[in-house]
Amino acid sequence: MKSIMNEIGTVFLPVQDIEKSRDWYCNLFGIAPVEDIQFGHLYVIQMEGVNLVLDSKLFQKTGPLKAPMFHLNSNDIQKAYEEMQSRQVELTTGIENDHWFNFRDPDGNEIMLCKC
Repeated sequence: MKSIMNEIGTVFLPVQDIEKSRDWYCNLFGIAPVEDIQFGHLYVIQMEGVNLVLDSKLFQKTGPLKAPMFHLNSNDIQKAYEEMQSRQVELTTGIENDHWFNFRDPDGNEIMLCKC
């Protein structure tokens, strides 16, 4: 049995204001936020597959992500793009190759959304 698995457990995302970011991402995913902010700077968003951890202490060290370090999935990329436009999210690309686009969250992190 291998002690190191070929599996990603979670992805950390640097954010400035943990409560504001929690609310923004929960709203984006259509889930209700819970008050469980851990250690004053961590919030775990339970995802299908790999979890997303918002971390305000990490932001102090790194600032926002300048390039996507992961992507979110969509089953309808055009609808997702239009939804982001209606939410007035900063879109940094158009839909590329009918497959993906990038946007920035309120903390300036570059995030990719891809058709799965």
